[in-house]
Amino acid sequence: MDENIREFLQSKSIAVIGVSATRTKFGALVYRALKRNGFKVYGVNPSLASCDGDTCYARLADIPEPVEGVLVVVRPERVKGLISEAARGGIERIWFQQGPDHTKLANQASEAGMTVVADKCILMYAKPVAGIHRVHRFFARLFGKY
Repeated sequence: MDENIREFLQSKSIAVIGVSATRTKFGALVYRALKRNGFKVYGVNPSLASCDGDTCYARLADIPEPVEGVLVVVRPERVKGLISEAARGGIERIWFQQGPDHTKLANQASEAGMTVVADKCILMYAKPVAGIHRVHRFFARLFGKY
């Protein structure tokens, strides 16, 4: 496992940027999974008041407690200013969920001194790994992609 992944998973509190009210969308699924796995999670979505019974925040700066890591599950164009906001908040770890091309944001985060994980699915790494993510992890390990 990559050292940046290992370091990110040491985060006790994670803001999920792009949490969704639709329970079947990835933002909602990953929020619930991380919460179930023992992480303190904060949903961030300017269009939602709550997620899974918890307060949802419009932006990182609105979260009333320190956040150790940020998980981005939305397209880059939806999070303009995220890296500078995270840096101002003292956040040192950021994970860009696989899918959209977050290369520019990942480079900005790296230049800001953050530990960056990109193009990986956090549910293959955040223990306990279950369901289809366990199968994906098996094959990633088998082919040296873990």
